[in-house]
Amino acid sequence: MVALTKIPIAASGSFLITPNVGMTIWTLVVFAVSLFVLWKWVFPAIGNALDKRAETISDSLDSAEQTRRDAEQMLAEYRERLAEARGQADEIISRARRAAEVHERESQEELRAARERQLEQTRQEIDAETRRAIQEIRREVADLTVLATEKVTRRTLTEADQRRLIEEALSELDFSALASEGAETA
Repeated sequence: MVALTKIPIAASGSFLITPNVGMTIWTLVVFAVSLFVLWKWVFPAIGNALDKRAETISDSLDSAEQTRRDAEQMLAEYRERLAEARGQADEIISRARRAAEVHERESQEELRAARERQLEQTRQEIDAETRRAIQEIRREVADLTVLATEKVTRRTLTEADQRRLIEEALSELDFSALASEGAETA
């Protein structure tokens, strides 16, 4: 503080406004030394740091561009694979539909064939049953004819007489009408 009191104060009242030659020279010397130090050591270090930063940013931009290109390529490959997968899925679905249609037709044909076999078997059973019934009726008619003849004649017929009577009675009956009626009801 003592030094401040010895500085002459200009008429306006401030030493900063009044130029002092000694102070100006020292200010210029300090400015020149500071500028030299900054220019010799600090500015090159700042320039190198800025260059490195610019190079890092450039490398990052190049890397980002390369990553973007890779991502676009991967996206294109993904879309292509997705399209292939959809195509394969459509093909699988169409094959499954065709297989289902073929299976349905085969099942219907097998069912129709089984129904025809069952129907034919039923017809054969009806025909066999009709023939058995006709044979049974013939035997009953023959037995009734023999009994009726014995009662009418009141004597026992010989076997030759029985055969002759049975043949006559059977020839008078129309068994073909019975057979055709049995087939029609089936």
